[in-house]
Amino acid sequence: MNKIASINDQDCAASIDRNVELLNASCFCTTLNRTKLHDALQADVVNQDVLASHPQLFSNTSVFMAACHAEQMQRIVSAVIRVVKLPRYLELVLAQAPSIAAVHTDAEGVFMGYDFHMSEQGPKIIEINTNAGGAFLNATLLSAQTECCRAAEMPLPSENDSKTKEFMGMFLQEWALERGDRPLKTIAILDENPLQQYLYPEFRMAQRLFEDQDLTAVIADPKELEFINGELRYNNLVIDMVYNRLTDFTLENIENIAVRSAYQANAIVLTPNPHHHAIYANKRNLIILSDEKLLAQLGASSADIAILQTGIPTTRIVTSEAADELWHQRKQLFFKPAAGFGGRAAYRGDKLTKRVWGEILQGDYVAQDIVIPSERGILVDGHETSLKVDIRAYVYAGEIQLLAARLYQGQTTNFRTQGGGFASVFVG
Repeated sequence: MNKIASINDQDCAASIDRNVELLNASCFCTTLNRTKLHDALQADVVNQDVLASHPQLFSNTSVFMAACHAEQMQRIVSAVIRVVKLPRYLELVLAQAPSIAAVHTDAEGVFMGYDFHMSEQGPKIIEINTNAGGAFLNATLLSAQTECCRAAEMPLPSENDSKTKEFMGMFLQEWALERGDRPLKTIAILDENPLQQYLYPEFRMAQRLFEDQDLTAVIADPKELEFINGELRYNNLVIDMVYNRLTDFTLENIENIAVRSAYQANAIVLTPNPHHHAIYANKRNLIILSDEKLLAQLGASSADIAILQTGIPTTRIVTSEAADELWHQRKQLFFKPAAGFGGRAAYRGDKLTKRVWGEILQGDYVAQDIVIPSERGILVDGHETSLKVDIRAYVYAGEIQLLAARLYQGQTTNFRTQGGGFASVFVG
């Protein structure tokens, strides 16, 4: 993704009209070799048939994207990164965040997730996430793709091996940023009740990757950790780094007291961490990033403001004072909890009931201009249908490492849609 050729927006619009939009609408091809994917997953996730246990995790098709749209995504991500590093921006968002978010960190945060919808005007960010799931799974999905729609002249995505090497390099870079040339020995992959997590198979994939680098890697529940004598311990194992998959982004829950104490004492490298969530992933930040005047006051360049104005839909805070106006405009809005994740308790305005609206007004919500998702034609049980498309960019240190699509029906992405799930992205 780092070397996507520059294409101007007019050429991009023309290429979409002629090629990509038509392919996504009417190319009902199967690109996934499920036997090859099964074998690749079995190499990392032994004793579990992932395709059988997760039938809607992977779609049989892929999504087409113009190279210029991929380039636009990178420009939007880069603009976000530059704004997030502005001193006035940091001062503003950290003043509203819990004190733990102010803990200094040099780490960049692994697997930042920028979720896009493809509009007629190009890609638009609908949200930014820390600890975005699915990167390991999507890297493996790439290796099981077959050619489709040769007229598209789109190359197969790059192979899994190069992606996993890049992922490993990312973790090693996180360690080096925090600990210099000290040797990294142990990593804990951390989540609440990890065995019960839907994406547990990729915890196993991460563990395998780390072990292949001669590191000791464990998959742990935070309740299994202890902070003793300045060290974070899993049984008798001292933990150096934590790959954080918790959704308690500020480590407030009592179950997370050990990892919280270790992080505050700088006894571990925690990635991603509360600082990353505060400056990137709180939905209130989208209010800043979509506000032209506020961005200028914070010191953003005119070029970055222009990029963000086209790349992030207008977002505003939900207040009782603005309730009547927001209710009147609700059909053009999407409502999200400011500290939410995974589409939980998020609502399209045109689906709202008065009861739910009352709950929104009592909560901490933002309202975002709706960006209607694009669609992908697909065969389900031999019948032509179409599913909504969400594009996730996995980002490290401002660079897109991997693009993946999620195909779904309903208000938000899910893994319950027949024919849906993760899909590889063909860029060309």
